Amino acid sequence: MARIISWNVNGLRAALRKGALTPLARRSPDVLCLQEVRAREEEVGRVMRLLPFQCFAAGRRPGYSGTAIFSRTAPISWSVGMDHRVSDDEGRVTTAEFSSLYVVSVYVPNSRHGLPRLALRLRWDRAFREYVRGLARRKPVVFCGDLNVAHQEIDIARPRDNRMNPGFTDRERRSFSRTLEAGFLDTFRTLHPDERDRYTWWRIASGSREKNIGWRIDYICASEALRPRLRKAFILDAVKGSDHCPVGIELEGKL
Repeated sequence: MARIISWNVNGLRAALRKGALTPLARRSPDVLCLQEVRAREEEVGRVMRLLPFQCFAAGRRPGYSGTAIFSRTAPISWSVGMDHRVSDDEGRVTTAEFSSLYVVSVYVPNSRHGLPRLALRLRWDRAFREYVRGLARRKPVVFCGDLNVAHQEIDIARPRDNRMNPGFTDRERRSFSRTLEAGFLDTFRTLHPDERDRYTWWRIASGSREKNIGWRIDYICASEALRPRLRKAFILDAVKGSDHCPVGIELEGKL
């Protein structure tokens, strides 16, 4: 069984100071994908003191964005970026190739309050869609991370209040639908189609986590070809240390 866990840590150095990664160590993931690491590659390598991982990081600007992949086994290859200026300048995509699949850690740009970056974000979505489709022509793909969109009303606590806010605009939701229609599964909804009140992000200032007023914007998506191997998809909402919580899947067989 291959276990993959993904988490937007909202700053890796702070997460390490809090000991936030310790609960994940106990779960023994085969692959750990992180987003918003905001650290240099050598700083990201500190995670290997907690877990016997090999580390591949895409953080380009300390204090800003950044993604990372940690693996228990050495991948065949790894790459940073997807030939897109925003992605590559901000360290938003890291890819590792294994024998049976690719794993991509991704941090999708936020459209921001007032939607000044909506057009950029939609262009980025199209570029990323083509990137993972290209990978999938060679072997199945698992892409995971903070996708900055609540896809359906079931994925957000207050859909009416947030309609047209960044992360819940019609255009962002349709864009994510097109990505799934390109041959990918939302693994959590595949196994839990009707499960409500399961969120991965909560606003810090409002006490919304205690009230579970959240959004499900962190995903693990997989090629349709991996559906027969998908055994579990889960949200670790009891794990603290960030305004996001980890998500994970288990696949039958090896990476």
